[in-house]
Amino acid sequence: MSVYYPNQEANRARTSGKATVELKSEAQMVTVKLFGMTKSLAGNQGSLSIPMTNGRRVKDLVQLLDGSYPQIGELIHKKKVLVSVNQDIAHEETEIKDGDEIALLPPFAGGAMEDIDESQFVRVQRENFSIDRELDRVRSRSKRIGGIATFLGIARDRSKGRDVDGITFEYYEGMAQKKLREIRERALKDFDILELLIIHRYGEITIGENIVLIIAGAEHRAEAFRACKWAIDELKQITPIWKLEHTPEGEVWVEEHP
Repeated sequence: MSVYYPNQEANRARTSGKATVELKSEAQMVTVKLFGMTKSLAGNQGSLSIPMTNGRRVKDLVQLLDGSYPQIGELIHKKKVLVSVNQDIAHEETEIKDGDEIALLPPFAGGAMEDIDESQFVRVQRENFSIDRELDRVRSRSKRIGGIATFLGIARDRSKGRDVDGITFEYYEGMAQKKLREIRERALKDFDILELLIIHRYGEITIGENIVLIIAGAEHRAEAFRACKWAIDELKQITPIWKLEHTPEGEVWVEEHP
């Protein structure tokens, strides 16, 4: 004989519903943005959708990449590719939460004043720039500026012993601008300068065209030179911008820049 309890089905439904919720929460789909060589190693995909079932940390994501994309995983272990979470460089114990922005980053190509439109002094843009116009922009910031140092990077036709027909630059939208702003802010704080401007182009660039411009304005030339050199060196180290050289033998992602 069976005994029927009115709340039995309701309890069973509640239990079943709870179990369903728990099962759904076990698998977390994350989208990983790819740039430069990582995109090529993943079959020219711009991003990967990866189900994380056995952990929620960066090291768990890397373990999954080891299985599905071993070449990418190897580069991460060798520190040649970094993992960023929400546009900050992450470490293996960094937790990954729902909605986090994740990206794999190959080697990069590389005194308070009144409020200004900072976007005029830190830009990533496709179009070319006028050196004279940008010099005037920095010069107009203060009548105390007595020395201006500039660095201009230009696309050349030869690199590491091979001919180059053209260059394409790719960048991580948002993070690249953020890192350039950090460079400007640190330069204004750490060097005795009055202004620093940074512009980097992206997209296809022909041989002989401008690529990057750094302008430092100071009262004296020595600090302007120091800040300008530091800024371009720092840009090459921390800014997610990648360089693809087009050669007669094929396309080459450039990892190191002197």
